[in-house]
Amino acid sequence: MFEPLQPTVAAAPELSESPESSESLRSRTERTEALLKAFHEEAVLGNAYDARLIGRLWPFISPHRRLVILSIGTGIITSLAALSRPLIMRFAIDDGVAAKDPSVLLRGGLMLAGVVIFSELLRFVQTYSIQVAGARAMAALRQRVFGFLHELRLAYFDRQPVGRLVTRVVNDVDAVFELFGSGALNALTDMLSLIGIVVMMLILDWRLALISFAAVPPVALLARAVRRRAREAFREIRSKTARMNATVNEQVSGMSVVQAFGQQEAAAEEFDRINVAYREANIRAIKFEATQDAAIEMVSTVCLASILLSLAGHPVSFGTVVAFNAYLLSFFEPISALAQRYTILQSAMAGAERVFGLLDLEEQDAPPRDAAAATDENVALSFDSVDFEYREGVPILRGVSFEAKVGEKLALVGPTGAGKSTVTALLLRLYEIQNGVVRVQGRDVVGCERTELRRKFAVVPQEVFLFPGTVASNIALGETEDRERVEGALRRIGAYETFTERAGGLDAPVVERGANFSAGERQLIAFARAMYRDAEILILDEATASVDSATEARLQHALEELMRDRTSLIIAHRLSTIRHADRIVAFARGRVVEQGTHAELLEAGGLYARLHELHFSKQAGQGTTTNSDV
Repeated sequence: MFEPLQPTVAAAPELSESPESSESLRSRTERTEALLKAFHEEAVLGNAYDARLIGRLWPFISPHRRLVILSIGTGIITSLAALSRPLIMRFAIDDGVAAKDPSVLLRGGLMLAGVVIFSELLRFVQTYSIQVAGARAMAALRQRVFGFLHELRLAYFDRQPVGRLVTRVVNDVDAVFELFGSGALNALTDMLSLIGIVVMMLILDWRLALISFAAVPPVALLARAVRRRAREAFREIRSKTARMNATVNEQVSGMSVVQAFGQQEAAAEEFDRINVAYREANIRAIKFEATQDAAIEMVSTVCLASILLSLAGHPVSFGTVVAFNAYLLSFFEPISALAQRYTILQSAMAGAERVFGLLDLEEQDAPPRDAAAATDENVALSFDSVDFEYREGVPILRGVSFEAKVGEKLALVGPTGAGKSTVTALLLRLYEIQNGVVRVQGRDVVGCERTELRRKFAVVPQEVFLFPGTVASNIALGETEDRERVEGALRRIGAYETFTERAGGLDAPVVERGANFSAGERQLIAFARAMYRDAEILILDEATASVDSATEARLQHALEELMRDRTSLIIAHRLSTIRHADRIVAFARGRVVEQGTHAELLEAGGLYARLHELHFSKQAGQGTTTNSDV
């Protein structure tokens, strides 16, 4: 026989604590803060540049490779056209201005204008094509990430802040898109431009060219020094972005609690700490980028001054000086562009690491595997010596065994935390058990394909989740919307007039989480949703716990209609809702302590009888009445 739970009373703490207890309190506080930080913060990942990551992006880019090739091709032509500008300028100055020949000057001006117009038209094609390819590729990547989230087992979401996952789908993919938006993938054209400029400078004057090339080593050393620190800064930005999104999501979702407990200032202080950390990470990244740009500009200026000083002992034509100066400025442009694009690459790689780190997770939702032998199909559902724990070392169910035959109404009762709702999650295989076998219609659930398995169930939860859309779309959730079926489902549960007489009828808008509907209306939509699905097994998980007794009485017809001619698993704290169950299973501390009919369990005088007594003693003390008995 089940032993009654004995209440325990904790000793009151002393008014003055000892140093040891104060130290213990501080230690516990520090551990708690460390756990929260570990939950929200993200680990530092691999290399800043990883060819493997670029390779993994290719499947998303390859369908649009023609646009990428077009962009690279036009970029090469644009770079070659740009090399001709200084030569045209030298021709116009030396053969036109110095020779005082206006026709040559006019011809040179027209040639320069033609090259510029041609180059800018090609630049438009180059920019447009690469950004279109990037937008399409990133849309495919974002869709892949979002779809992958739906493939993960539910236990993963228990461990992850929602904001971090939002960051993966939105911010991290946007960071990868910067490779396209900034033209970073056109680094090849920058390299070709740089090589072309070097060749032209050597042709014009090899002595002046060598003076210019002396600036390359300082720039290279600077880039090397900045690279590692910039990589760390961009990784920290990605981490702080995820932390910020997670915090905003938590605070907005819990706004009613924040306001009810007057925690606005505390919430603002917490967000301010995270926001400041995010700001500082951005400032560090900006500092490195600004240092790099300023240093390159300074080196180019010093280089130009050195060339001008060298002209005293090395006379050249004025046109050559102008052309060489143009090449010199162009020489540092691709260097600066490569440095900037490398910075963007740092940010993109940080985002790509996290995106593909998510896609590499091996936490598939309910993968089919070897299953126990099938048994009697007349048993709709059964648990056979099932052990389960959400977290290792913390058992939730221990040796649980029971079954429900086809068409039977089985009720689960017991104290809060006894494991009743866990049973429903295991039937749907939302979590994996440690030991035992869970069967549905005689088949081990681990051997069932998840869609096939879950199609057998219709679930009415305690907390009804409505999606933005209409009343009809929420009732037909997961299936093709059939207006006649929607109306039929509402009529069967007695709620047709409730929604058709409402403004908008079945097309009435549903806002986020159904906030524009009452708790009772949301519950009716959940009942209609289950009726529309018309599954073989119905699960009612505290389906009327969030409504008052009067509303529950009005919903009773809907409940009865839902349970008609189908196997039903009912979880309820209100014992009046399960008095007509064919069989009742009582849970306590993760174990089945008794089973039987309502009359049998009352006669046994165990847990169910005590719960029954407490239930009606409370009603009598409150002076309430009910038209049902347990």
